[in-house]
Amino acid sequence: MTTTGPFRLSSLTIFFPFYNEADHVEALARSAIEVGRKHADILEVILVDDGSTDGTAELIDQLAAAYPETVRAVHNESNGGYGSALKLGFRSATKDWIFYTDGDGQFDLNELDKVVALASEARVVSPYRINRQDSAIRRLNGWLWGRLIRVMIGLRVKDIDCAFKLYPKALIDRMDLKSDGALIDTEMLARAEREGYDIVQTGVTHYSRKSGESSGGNIRVILRAFNELWTLRKSIRSG
Repeated sequence: MTTTGPFRLSSLTIFFPFYNEADHVEALARSAIEVGRKHADILEVILVDDGSTDGTAELIDQLAAAYPETVRAVHNESNGGYGSALKLGFRSATKDWIFYTDGDGQFDLNELDKVVALASEARVVSPYRINRQDSAIRRLNGWLWGRLIRVMIGLRVKDIDCAFKLYPKALIDRMDLKSDGALIDTEMLARAEREGYDIVQTGVTHYSRKSGESSGGNIRVILRAFNELWTLRKSIRSG
């Protein structure tokens, strides 16, 4: 354990990937500062813009200027995909622990206490969504995707794509992540497992999206994920 006391970490990065989420940026950044300071002695908040066109990029720059000691803004010049945004966030993180969640406001950062309580140098904390607030077809697709991952990769995680995860930076620094699309969560967990890390799970509340539009059901996103899955399967099998 590298906690400095109950529910407290030595240093923590919190980051969000944003793509056209201008309605959520400021509230999430302020919440991350407030909640993060409860759980870490040293905190940084990284706001990742993945080529947004709705003013998100300008907003995160303004927040970085307003909170220069805590908040940083990083940018992909064009929309590279969910995995590309996560990889930029992980590359930019400098603290001992790295937590990320999506920029769509569907999670409550106050539930970070559940995650931090399970932190360990040899663990990844990968929660699952309680009462997932998505359409029936997206929930079905998520269940089928999870079954496919079990068959092809052997990864047994209740909710692979739940975007509320905590990683030790030491593990991230050893990963050479390849996925630029939606497969990124699967790749990270599969590589963590192969590195000998335990994957521990706990439930977190999932809320309805209040604004913006999810790209998870986009056919190009889905096809890209399947293509990356085949590549990952070959990579995992070859070691």
